[in-house]
Amino acid sequence: MNKKSFNVVYNEIKQQLGQTQAVLNEQPLVHLIAIIRPKNPKNTQEVKKNIQIFIQTLEETPHFKYVLSQYILKLITQYKQSNLYADSGILALDGFWNQLNQRMMYHLLPPIIDHAQIKELIGKVFYLSSDKYWLESIEVSDWKLIFEQLTIEQDLLVEKSQIKENILKAINILSYRISGIGLFPELLYAEPKLNEHESPFLAQNREITDFIAKYKNSIESAQQVGVYIPPDAAQAFVMIEQCLGVVNGIRRSTKRIGVSLTLTYLLTVLEQSLERLEILLQIVSNHTQTQGKAVHDLLYDLVKANHSEKRVGALLSANSELLALQVTENASKTGEHYVSTDKNGFFAMYKAAAGAGTIIATMSVIKILLARLSLAPILHALTYSMNYSLGFVLIHVLHFTVATKQPAMTAAALAATVQQRKGSRTTQLAELTELIVNIIRTQFIAILGNISIAIPVAAIITLSWPALFGEKLLNNIKATNLLHTLDPFTSLAVPHAAIAGVCLFLSGLIAGYFDNMAIYRKIGPRLKMHRGLRKLLGEKRQNKFADYIERNLGAISGNFLFGIMLGSMGTLGFILGLPLDIRHIAFASANLIQGLLSVSGSPDLGLILISCLGVALIGLTNLFVSFSLTIIVALRARRVKFEQWKPLAKLVLTHFFTRPSDFFWPPKEKVSITNDVKQTQKKDN
Repeated sequence: MNKKSFNVVYNEIKQQLGQTQAVLNEQPLVHLIAIIRPKNPKNTQEVKKNIQIFIQTLEETPHFKYVLSQYILKLITQYKQSNLYADSGILALDGFWNQLNQRMMYHLLPPIIDHAQIKELIGKVFYLSSDKYWLESIEVSDWKLIFEQLTIEQDLLVEKSQIKENILKAINILSYRISGIGLFPELLYAEPKLNEHESPFLAQNREITDFIAKYKNSIESAQQVGVYIPPDAAQAFVMIEQCLGVVNGIRRSTKRIGVSLTLTYLLTVLEQSLERLEILLQIVSNHTQTQGKAVHDLLYDLVKANHSEKRVGALLSANSELLALQVTENASKTGEHYVSTDKNGFFAMYKAAAGAGTIIATMSVIKILLARLSLAPILHALTYSMNYSLGFVLIHVLHFTVATKQPAMTAAALAATVQQRKGSRTTQLAELTELIVNIIRTQFIAILGNISIAIPVAAIITLSWPALFGEKLLNNIKATNLLHTLDPFTSLAVPHAAIAGVCLFLSGLIAGYFDNMAIYRKIGPRLKMHRGLRKLLGEKRQNKFADYIERNLGAISGNFLFGIMLGSMGTLGFILGLPLDIRHIAFASANLIQGLLSVSGSPDLGLILISCLGVALIGLTNLFVSFSLTIIVALRARRVKFEQWKPLAKLVLTHFFTRPSDFFWPPKEKVSITNDVKQTQKKDN
């Protein structure tokens, strides 16, 4: 990039402006942006260098900046503008599902393009989806200099007046839209105070209407008297801040009242509309300190929206954050109970896991018996699902623990800890390291509890089966096939374990979703008012039942649907013609002993070792997949960009090599990890 490149643009613009009554085209502007555009849109130094050269060119060549500002203003006024300012980058009010349907249809049947809209100009000039990155990285000070250089007060009053009229029209549209959203029942349900006092959403409309009337009067008086005195928009900005305060208050209160997809969508539309309204007011308010930045923010929003408003992913990303936060928030609260810090909690976790091991061994036997039935695939899926679902729900009701259910919960708890971290970097790392060590130790004892009981119980049932029923639980062929499914080298055991990990992750989200729904829909209080339940149970039992459902709806739903996912995966694979199935460590360990005891003759050592390796890899895959997916969602929902993963991983490894027993057995005394952090930091330095 060099200054000579701008001379070509200057000549192109001058040639177009010299043609009287000619319609300007966008090619000189496209050429100009192509010159400024960095090769690497995320290279801030290159962006800075290119912008500095552009600013220097404007400062050194007054005729260029005058011609360029004249060209840009005239080019903009050739297009319809108000719809772009009021709508682009802001979700429509037709609801989430309608928007999702529209965006999916755009890929099949593109929408009709109105070439008179200024959106078309934005698309032609900033045609690369990566343009948003370098536009965002332009420093505010540099953008103010560009804006000041291109701002010429004495000329082009007609064009400027037309642009201002379009912005005022957009401001009016946004203001009425905001006041309408503020009256939606879903919003009033989330914030009842809006009914008790004057709603700021209605008050802002009054202030905005007053501001627009004064602004138009000042323009008219300026044309008559020659002196332009812009009205003060301070009160309008105050009302916008109050509206944003209500939105933020509702977002914070969702931890207490829950959230729905409709409420999430409305809050997103409100937030986008209020932010755009504030930007447009800053542009017309004639405060040079904020005007330049507001133009930059508007341009960035429009360019970003031009490439994202048809994308399904952008819609999901904009609306899922609050719901995902609430879902993982509930999961993180549950996850705190899955982390033991002392011996009492350690042994309590073992007892809970051991109890689950007994039920899991029984479920594995029932699964083998169900496989003997000659049923249609859908009925096999149903019977397998009910076996898993009712078994997992029973485990929860009896306060037992399935080890692989932990990662989906503990990952959310870890993400919440990362978000809430306070204090020095050393303290943060020490707290997170301690939490990770506790999580790993608790996970270890939970797996040990499941396996140590599931294997002997399954062995006892397998050995006693011939004496009770006169035949083996498994014949030689089925036993051999069962062991083959555990072989990590000749079967799909590990990929199937990964599928089970995804199911575990989804069950964690489902549990959080239903916990949120129980709060938001007030399931407990509504059950207490149910007349039929009162007649059936009596008032005292009804209240206990309602309280229990409110506290445990998420866990029961998550476990039940997790069972359905496990039970129907094989049938789904059969229907689709895909090798889909699941492998779960607790069931795999039970199947291991069942197969070894049922196979003809004495199993050789190689078969035993390969099968044991398969069970171990299944367990690691279960845990890794569910933990990784959950922590990614939890961190994104909390807008956390945690930059300390590398030193944290190094610190955890240091702790493992210096005190490995802490990962498998609770320490006698609580050892401070701060010294380990300092030592690791010294080595890095």
